[in-house]
Amino acid sequence: MATITAPTPRALPRVLRNRAAAKLVLLALAAAVIVPLAHARWASGSWPAALTVDLTDPLTRTSDWIIDNRDSHPLFLHFLGHVSNAVVLAVRAVYLVLLAAGWAGVTAFGALLAWRVAGAGLALGTAAAFLTCGALGMWVPAMQTLALMAVAVLASVAVGALLGLAAGLSDRMDRALRPVMDTMQVLPAFAYLLPVVLVFGIGVPAAVLATVVYAAPPMARLTALGLRGADKEVLEAVDSLGATARQRLLTARIPLARKELLLGVNQTIMMALSMAVIASVIGAGGLGDRVYQALASVDVGAALAAGIPIVLLAVVLDRVTAAAADGTERTGRTAGAYALAAALAVAVAGRLMGRLDWPDAWVLNIAEPVNRAVDWMTAHLYSGVPVVGGTADWAGRFTTWVLDPVRDGLQWLPWWAVLLVVAALAWLIGTWRTALTATCAMAAIGVLGVWEPSLDTLSQVLAAVAVTLVLGVATGIAAARSDRVDRALRPVLDVFQTMPQFVYLIPVVALFGVGRAPAVAAAVVYALPAVVRITAQGLRHVDPAALESARSLGATPAQQLWQVQLPLARRSLLLAVNQGVVLVLAVVIIGGLVGGGALGYDVVFGLAQGDLATGLVAGAAIVCLGLMLDRVTQPTERRTKKGA
Repeated sequence: MATITAPTPRALPRVLRNRAAAKLVLLALAAAVIVPLAHARWASGSWPAALTVDLTDPLTRTSDWIIDNRDSHPLFLHFLGHVSNAVVLAVRAVYLVLLAAGWAGVTAFGALLAWRVAGAGLALGTAAAFLTCGALGMWVPAMQTLALMAVAVLASVAVGALLGLAAGLSDRMDRALRPVMDTMQVLPAFAYLLPVVLVFGIGVPAAVLATVVYAAPPMARLTALGLRGADKEVLEAVDSLGATARQRLLTARIPLARKELLLGVNQTIMMALSMAVIASVIGAGGLGDRVYQALASVDVGAALAAGIPIVLLAVVLDRVTAAAADGTERTGRTAGAYALAAALAVAVAGRLMGRLDWPDAWVLNIAEPVNRAVDWMTAHLYSGVPVVGGTADWAGRFTTWVLDPVRDGLQWLPWWAVLLVVAALAWLIGTWRTALTATCAMAAIGVLGVWEPSLDTLSQVLAAVAVTLVLGVATGIAAARSDRVDRALRPVLDVFQTMPQFVYLIPVVALFGVGRAPAVAAAVVYALPAVVRITAQGLRHVDPAALESARSLGATPAQQLWQVQLPLARRSLLLAVNQGVVLVLAVVIIGGLVGGGALGYDVVFGLAQGDLATGLVAGAAIVCLGLMLDRVTQPTERRTKKGA
C-alpha cells in the first residue's frame, strides 16, 4: 500500500535567511508603499506647520513666573534658596582656604600629595603645573576653578555613589536608572546649562549644580559595576560567618569595589573640570571665563594663556587620581602625614613672609607674542600660500565643497524621508525598539519647530564624523600593526583625552578664524583620540588563531587586515563610530561660540541674552539629536548587553 506523505514546506530563499538581507527586503517593500503616499500628502517636504508646537509662550511665562517668584515662593525660600546659598558658601570657603594657603602652600600640598600617591616624578610634574599657572598670571582664576571643582566633585561623588549603591544592590533600581544614565551619557555638556539657569539664574550655584548633574553619572555607573562584580566566593565566605547585610556591604562589597570606585572618582573629576570650564558661559568664573572672554574678542593669546593652565590641571588631576585607582602606594602612612605637615609648614611660612600672592615680577606675558605669531600666520599662512593655499582657503573650500552640499541635501530631503532613513538605519543596526526611539527623537525636533537648524547641526556632525573616522581608523590601524607607532601615539592621545572641550576652540580659531569649518575642526580633534584607541584595541584583540590560519594560507598583510582583522573587530569599529558621533556632537554644539551657527548658536544666544525660550528649545533639540545619533550608531551587542 502506497504511503501518502505530507508536502514539505518550502525553505526560505537563501537571501532571506540572512537577517540583514531580510531587513533590507522588508524596508524596500515598506518604502515602495510609504514613499508614494507620503509624497502625495506632503509634496513640499518642509516640516508641516500643523505638526509644530510653539513653546515660546509657555516657556516665556514659566521663565517669567520663576523670575518673579524667586524671592517669594516657598519652594525657593525654603529649599532652592538654601541649596544656592550652601553652594555659594562652600565654594567661597574653599576659595578662601586656597588663597590663605598661598601659592607656595597650594603648590607644596599638590606636589606632596602626588608624591604620596604616585612618586617623585608626578610630584615634580604637579609642582611644575601649579608654578606654570602662576607664571602665566592665572593663579587667582586657577584657584577659582579649583574651588568650584572641589565642591562640585564632592557633591558629584556623593550623589553618584548613592545612586550607584542603589543600582548595585537592587535589580529594580538598576533597570530604572540604566536608561536615564544611557541618555545622560550622550547629552552634550551645553544641554545641562539651560535647566539650572532657568531655576538658579546666572552664577556660581547654577555652574556647580550643572557640573554635578554632568559629572555624577560616571561615578554611579562605576559604583554599580564594582558592587555587582564583587567576588562571589568572598561574599559567600562573609555570609557563612553570619555577617549582616550592612556588615557584608561595608566589609566585603565596598572594599572589593575599591578600584572601580577610585576610577569613578577619576572620571568624575575629569568631567567636572570639563564642565566647570564650559560653565563659564553661565557665570562660573575662573579659567573658563578667561578663555570665553578671550574667544569672544578673538584674542588668541589671552585664550591660550588661560587654556594652558586648564590642560596642565587636567593632566595632573588625571594622573594623580589614576595612580590612586591603581592602588600602588609609593609611600607609607607616616610619610603621608609628614607630607601634609610639610605642606602646612610651607603655607604658614609663606603667610608669615607675606608671600601669599604670586609676585607680579614673575608673570610671563605670552599673550602679546602669541598674538604676533597669530598675526604672522594670518598674513602668511591664512591665505595666499602658493599651490596648497592657506588655512582660510582650506576652511572656505571645506565649507563650500562639503558642509554646504551636505546641509543643503539634508534640508532638501522631505521631512518624512529623513525620518524613514533614520528608522531604516536604526533598525538595520539594532532592533525595532531602537528604530522607534530614534525616529521619535528625530520627529520631536520637527515638533519643536527647529527642523532646519537641527539639520544644519546634523550636517556638521556628519562631516566631522566622516573626517574623524577616516583619520582615526587609519591611525588606529597603524597603531595596532606597529608597536613603535603605538608608543609614540600613547602620550599624545593621553594629553588630548584629558583636555576639556573648551580648549580645542583656541587653536582652530587661530588657524581658521570663525565659522562652521573651525567648529568641525575642533570636533574632529576632540573625537579623534577615542576613535584611534578603540580601533587599535579592537584590532589588537582579534583572535590570534584566525590570523595564524590566514598566514598559513598565504594571505598578505593587506588581505589579513581587510578579510580577517576588520571583520572580526566589527564590534569595536561600531563602538568607535558611536563614540565618535557622541564626542563630535558635544564640540559642534560648543562651536556656536566660534561661528558654528545652528543649534549651538541658539543655545549661546539664549544664555547670553536671557532668552531662555530660544535656548531651552534648542537644548531640547540637541538632546533629541544626540539620542537619535546614539541609537543609530550604537552596536547591537552593546545594546543587548545594556538591555535597551
